[in-house]
Amino acid sequence: MAATEFMERALEQAKFALDNLEVPVGCVIVEDGKVISSGSNRTNATRNATRHAEMEAIDILLREWQGMGLDQPQVAEKFARCDLYVTCEPCIMCATALSILGIREVYFGCANDKFGGCGSIMSLHEGSASSSDDLTGSQIPKPKGFKCNGGIMAEEAVALFKCFYEQGNPNGFSKASQTSTNSSAVIGSFILSTSVEWKISGEQRYKLEMPWKLAKSKGFSMTDVLISCTASCPV
Repeated sequence: MAATEFMERALEQAKFALDNLEVPVGCVIVEDGKVISSGSNRTNATRNATRHAEMEAIDILLREWQGMGLDQPQVAEKFARCDLYVTCEPCIMCATALSILGIREVYFGCANDKFGGCGSIMSLHEGSASSSDDLTGSQIPKPKGFKCNGGIMAEEAVALFKCFYEQGNPNGFSKASQTSTNSSAVIGSFILSTSVEWKISGEQRYKLEMPWKLAKSKGFSMTDVLISCTASCPV
């Protein structure tokens, strides 16, 4: 199958998210030319800002492979043979997780100009040791990096974002944000994801703005907010 065919499968997952009032991002993970896992955003359904499409698809494989008795090196070998197709550029959290897992290659649709971890804001796919140390700390395995290709069926991905805001975002911040058709603004509307601005040089600092107030009103703690923007991986 060509890259566009796999991206069409990812778009199907994004449409499923849209139908369930989630920010429409979807993905599939491919091994040896076959889709072995898929995921869509479930941040609203789970009330957990880390449940991005990529994390959903990754967790399916981790449960399956660990259930088969594979150890960490064997799981790493499996991921090294896998490619990810996702409708929007992975955020900083997801890009770091993918780099730690050692996925072979990532193909994405539209760019994520506000939180993108594959070139738009940070280039975590390059596996830079200096930036990853600031993000993950010394106890997390060193990122391996991965190949990255963007712009695949980007217009279709952005069109889904437009539909999302035309129908109204149940967890949006304002009418102004709901009328935006910019993909980065859509990703930035996540209740928790948008609450942090990273400063990687020198002392790591967080700037919490208006979104934090909304997150707090919905029962999330400061820890939830910080965790939502920190790469995590159960492997």
